[in-house]
Amino acid sequence: MVQPVPETINFPGEEEKILELWKQWDVFKTCLKQSKGKPRYSFFDGPPFATGLPHYGHVLAGTIKDIVTRYAHQQGYHVERRFGWDCHGLPVEFEIDTALGIKGPQDVAKMGIDNYNNECRKIVTRYAAEWEKIIGRLGRWIDFKNDYKTLYPWYMESIWWVFQELFSKGLVYRGVKVMPFSTACNTPLSNFESGLNYKEVVDPAIVVGFPLLEDPNVSFIAWTTTPWTLPSNLALCVNPNSDYVKVKDTKTGKVYILMEVRLGILYNKEDQYIILEKYKGIQLKGKKYKPLFPYFSEYDSKGAFQVLVDTYVTEDAGTGIVQQAPYFGEDDHRVALAAGLITRDQEMICPLDARGCFVEPVTDFLGQYVKDADKNIIKYLKNADKLVNNSTVKHSYPFCWRSETPLIYRAIPSWFVRVQQMSEDLLRSSQNTYWVPDFVKEKRFGNWLREARDWAISRNRYWGTPIPLWVSEDGEEVVCIGSIAELEQLTGETIKDIHRESIDHLTIPSQRPGKPPLKRVAEVFDCWFESGSMPYAQLHYPFEHKKEFEESFPADFIAEGIDQTRGWFYTLIVISTALFNKAPFKNLIANGLILASDGQKMSKRKKNYPDPVEVVNKYGADALRLYLINSPVVRAENLRFKEEGVRDVLKDVFLPWYNAYRFLVQNLIGMIKEEGKEFVFNESVATKDVSVNFMDRWILSFTQSLLLFVKKEMAAYRLYTVVPRLVKFIDHLTNWYVRMNRKRLKGDGGVKDCHHALTTLFHILFSMVRIMAPFTPFLTELMYQNLRHLVTSQGSNELTSSVHYLMLPEPKTFLIDEGIERAVTRMQTVIELGRVVRDRKTIPIKYPLPEVVIIHQEEECLQDIESLKQYVLEELNVRSITLTRDKQKYGVALRAEPDHKTLGARLKGEFKAVTLAIKALSDSDLQKFLSQGYIEVLGHRLEPSDLRIMYSFSGEAAQELAQKYEAHSENDILILLDITPDDSLQDEGIAREIINRVQKLRKKAHLIPSDEVTAYYSVNLQDSQIARIAQSHISFIENVIKGPLRHMGTKPLPANIILEETQHLKGVEMKLVLSKGFCNDWKTSSNISPPKDEVEPYCRYVNIKVCNGLKPRYGAVSDSGTVLLENPVGENYLTFTKLKKEIEVIFGLYGRKFQIFECGSKEEMRKLLAIDLLHKKTLCVYPTQEEQVVNVCGPVQDNPISRFVNVECKGKRATLVLENPRGDFALDGHLVTLKRVLGSVLDVPANSLDLGTLSENGNGIGRNGWGLALGHTRRAERQPGELAEHWSRVLMKSA
Repeated sequence: MVQPVPETINFPGEEEKILELWKQWDVFKTCLKQSKGKPRYSFFDGPPFATGLPHYGHVLAGTIKDIVTRYAHQQGYHVERRFGWDCHGLPVEFEIDTALGIKGPQDVAKMGIDNYNNECRKIVTRYAAEWEKIIGRLGRWIDFKNDYKTLYPWYMESIWWVFQELFSKGLVYRGVKVMPFSTACNTPLSNFESGLNYKEVVDPAIVVGFPLLEDPNVSFIAWTTTPWTLPSNLALCVNPNSDYVKVKDTKTGKVYILMEVRLGILYNKEDQYIILEKYKGIQLKGKKYKPLFPYFSEYDSKGAFQVLVDTYVTEDAGTGIVQQAPYFGEDDHRVALAAGLITRDQEMICPLDARGCFVEPVTDFLGQYVKDADKNIIKYLKNADKLVNNSTVKHSYPFCWRSETPLIYRAIPSWFVRVQQMSEDLLRSSQNTYWVPDFVKEKRFGNWLREARDWAISRNRYWGTPIPLWVSEDGEEVVCIGSIAELEQLTGETIKDIHRESIDHLTIPSQRPGKPPLKRVAEVFDCWFESGSMPYAQLHYPFEHKKEFEESFPADFIAEGIDQTRGWFYTLIVISTALFNKAPFKNLIANGLILASDGQKMSKRKKNYPDPVEVVNKYGADALRLYLINSPVVRAENLRFKEEGVRDVLKDVFLPWYNAYRFLVQNLIGMIKEEGKEFVFNESVATKDVSVNFMDRWILSFTQSLLLFVKKEMAAYRLYTVVPRLVKFIDHLTNWYVRMNRKRLKGDGGVKDCHHALTTLFHILFSMVRIMAPFTPFLTELMYQNLRHLVTSQGSNELTSSVHYLMLPEPKTFLIDEGIERAVTRMQTVIELGRVVRDRKTIPIKYPLPEVVIIHQEEECLQDIESLKQYVLEELNVRSITLTRDKQKYGVALRAEPDHKTLGARLKGEFKAVTLAIKALSDSDLQKFLSQGYIEVLGHRLEPSDLRIMYSFSGEAAQELAQKYEAHSENDILILLDITPDDSLQDEGIAREIINRVQKLRKKAHLIPSDEVTAYYSVNLQDSQIARIAQSHISFIENVIKGPLRHMGTKPLPANIILEETQHLKGVEMKLVLSKGFCNDWKTSSNISPPKDEVEPYCRYVNIKVCNGLKPRYGAVSDSGTVLLENPVGENYLTFTKLKKEIEVIFGLYGRKFQIFECGSKEEMRKLLAIDLLHKKTLCVYPTQEEQVVNVCGPVQDNPISRFVNVECKGKRATLVLENPRGDFALDGHLVTLKRVLGSVLDVPANSLDLGTLSENGNGIGRNGWGLALGHTRRAERQPGELAEHWSRVLMKSA
């Protein structure tokens, strides 16, 4: 049984209950069982380190992964989701080094690798329980029990297999390369790792002199930001094609050689130097200079300390001469090798230890850390008179991504994978993948692949997968192991673990007699090699699960942050291309980075962001999820995280959605109680028996269009288009459909109409919980758990207890009506434009305005708005609408003014001329500007922020029009809102203010519409406007609040007071008191009309008036009558053709040509409007003339002109018009005729009807018609006696 929905909700609290429900029912595992045997959708999850708690980057990526995999399940796929852990490498080791005070390899050697690795093993899953709890609390479904960890021996064994495959293909080699090196972690990093963490730093920037041997008074000068590399200097390098000069400093008399275009590095005026000589760079080749330091002077005989040439030297920085330290710079190393200055197999000239501290022979700076030694080196050079200039530079510099310490570049022996030669294959593999957004693949990732360098995969560390190479002492024998079994066979040992402490001691006998056994190399794999191998290692491929791997590879989907383009995405594609020559995934989403609200990187130390767990506890996981995925970060842009953004999701999305759901349930329960029968929703029936109400058809069409859009865009993985559309749909549902149909949903339009409205709203919400389930899994489950009790079972074999068991519904295209959607969109545009104008002029919506003029060049647009004009009238609270294509009639045109602040600063001297040109822009120029978003003015491109667009009126009545109307437009729709003050309209507005105060007090008292309450009021100023209007508009107020409003002086004592409050309204204190029950005079008071539904026909109707000399004929005398739009309720709907026929019959207008207008409208009716909008209107019938001037047709009433009787029989409700036109052809007393007519209408035998006794003053047989309408009046069933009394009263009443 459906349960009442509380007025308020604690979203985080409800989510906790849903989590408990999922746990009790084991919903995630049940989903996996449910989809077993369905097509597989494979997903690879990149493994995070468990040495820290999840941050917003993990939350975002996890949410994207969860949405896509949940959606895949909804689409009928089997989606395994395994969590993985990265357990090896620097993140773990750095924590241990910090905790234990380990400074370098010697400290590890002292404690032993086994003890060191045991310490690492202890912390790898330190936060695993917290991860599982937090990820689960965020609503992400992933299997933690069947996880993979990179430390599992079976996982490591698959890594060995991957490496052996690469080795056997000749893709592995050992070499010396200059690489990024982390002195804090004592290990080299790969090139892509060095790109993960750049920071802006200030470094020394010095110019140093290198005296020529041939003339010590002349010095080459070189610029450097790494003084610590100068002790290892072996050469200088110039560009062979550039121009160099020898100059004399006019101040010091010293002579320098540098690149001519770089003179500015020392001099800012030409008189500060004299050019002595010019030559090309190639002429400097081979010139010798005196070394700065004596440490490696012995290399002078090997060609050191001379000028080399290479085109990598540029003209845009430094002095055009680059100092060369071959083992501390990649280009330095390459140039020195090419020149024969060094050889690949010689001893490295690298006087640093693993910590980045100087060692022998650099005795002057022995033991100093390189960055600390900079200042002492500068001091040394100054004392030696070699320092030409000393300054600093702010630049971007790479830092270790784990230790946050600056990297240095140094030559390191390492094991490499040949990636450069695979560049074309990598680009081809990448081209066969689909990325969102696409530019990340084409630009950022593509550029990285095109410039791919060989990958250093070894680390001089301890806690990692050992590289499985056993090498002889002379290097002649190398054995690459690909499995544990192979190692057991070659060593004769039983092996259970393959970490260093378990296998480093193992040797393999040499194949050469008499040679010592082979020993394992000391290095371990880079942890990125381990994570890049996860597609194979997570399944222990190829040792197990071969079929499963082949079915799931390549993965259908992966997702991570954009920073992984040089990380996990890169390693995945390198290894997969090397193994199988194809990418390991088909589709990829790259998200942007989440920054603190100030745009800085999120920092625990700075505490510049709120804790994710606290945000979830405060607002709920759904709110955080929707905030993140409805932001630029899903388009790979950065997001400045703001907690108020999460709060706004609750306020602007979830609360309106929840209130729509609550409103539905509230009215469903009311209808069930009133009708005494259950409400059951059957989707297949609901899509066949569709409501004919215009707004019902619109929201149904809009929902199916949304479903089509979601399926199309999710197939393309474009979350950044899907989520905004879903959020917008909730706005359409709550702020348009529900708000504009509240009366129908409450039952004011009758039982059948109410049932249609509630069924439609149920249909939409039931569709929405399924569509939104992957995005907001908690709130959709909450709603579904209540709604499901009203849904018929979809079949005994189908799981329906959780919304996450349900498949996404297929779009029902036959419900899509593009014409209706277009019409409503145009109506919404008009209403929103009108609201903007009201806001601009500070005119509250409660205050009626006389007119809105809607101007558009297309007749179709005007007809669309005409068909929905009743909604426009109500929403904008205007009395009339004028629709026209004649813009010139109103003399309204666009004009522009420059934004002085923006343009003045930008254009400076040209501003005056551009201003005149802007003011001269025509209406058509500005229309084009608004449509395309920019305009060229005097050669300047102007954007919307540069101009202020306004409207002006022209012509004779320009001043009058400008005072009367306020204009606003969007695209091609222009509205003019009549803002002329009017006392009667102002009075009605104040009456609405009083109504608003009463209704708010009722809401505050938690009353429901059916509660019988009397409102009493008093004001402190008896002669005030408020006091007057409370009396003059008493009927209007009471009709809206559906209860009596009485002066406080009439309040009985004692009164059963519910709530009282003093309000301030228009400078007057107004006290309101709500008292239980209606006051005694409510039903008998002379100034109160009986409740409207007491005298309303069951069937919908329109009143008809013939005007302008068009006379009734053939016995009809009256010029007014009533036409029913349906009879019985919900059947025999009217058409426009039948309407014209009925008018002919009622008024005897056979053979006459006439036109039909809605009273007050200037547009001829050529088709039948939506009947719910036509109901209770008055139509005026005029003779057809060439130039018809529509006059006011007299007073309009909103009840039937002709007398009528309501009839109920066998569940049907009908209305019989007793005279038509008014006073003519009455049926009163003609019981036989009444029975015959009613029998025909109700489709029952006439002689079975017992009508009782009616007054006998009728004198003819009525010629009345019944036709199309939507809905009927819902009210309590009457007893036969009450019905007879009602008939009698209605028959005696003059309409």
